[in-house]
Amino acid sequence: MGVMSSDYVVREVRAEDWPSAKELRLDALRDPLAPLAFLETYDQARAQPDEFWRERTAKGSDGGPNRQFIAEGPAGDWAGTMTVLVEEPGTEDFTGQRVERCQAHLVGVFVREGRRGGTVARELLRAAVGWALVQQGVSRVRLFVHEKNSRAEAFYQKAGFTRTAVVGHEYEMEYRPTA
Repeated sequence: MGVMSSDYVVREVRAEDWPSAKELRLDALRDPLAPLAFLETYDQARAQPDEFWRERTAKGSDGGPNRQFIAEGPAGDWAGTMTVLVEEPGTEDFTGQRVERCQAHLVGVFVREGRRGGTVARELLRAAVGWALVQQGVSRVRLFVHEKNSRAEAFYQKAGFTRTAVVGHEYEMEYRPTA
C-alpha cells in the first residue's frame, strides 16, 4: 500500500524493480546537479553489471534495514525516489563519525524533470521520514545538502529540517517537526 501523490503512488521499492531502479538512478546521475548530490558518476554507475543493480535494489526493499521509496505513475513510470539508510549506534557513518544513537540518513533523493515543484518530493519525504520514525523507531532523521544546492535546502527547511552541522561543503540537516 502506498501514499497518493497526485497521479503518483509513493511506495517501497521491491527487489524485482531493479531495472526501473537502475534506469531512474542513471537518469539522476545525468542531472546537472548530480555532482553536488551523488557520490558516483553516470559512467561509474552505467558500468555496473546487472547483479550490482539487483543487490542494490534488494537492499532497499522489504526485509532489509533500509528502504528506497519511489513515486510510481499509473502507467508504471517512476517520477522520483528517496532512500532511507538506518544507522545503528556504535557504527561509523560515511564521514567516519561514530553514530551515537539509532538514526536515519536520507540519501539518493531525485525527482525527474517535469515532476519537480509539485507534490512528488514532498510525498516521498513524508513516506521516508514516517517509515524511519514509526516503523524503525529512530530518534533522529538527517540528510546532507551541498552548500550550492539552495533549492534543496529551502525545500528541506520548509519540510521541518534545520541545519545542525557543516561537513566540508555540505550542510547536515536534521528533521525537527513543528508542533
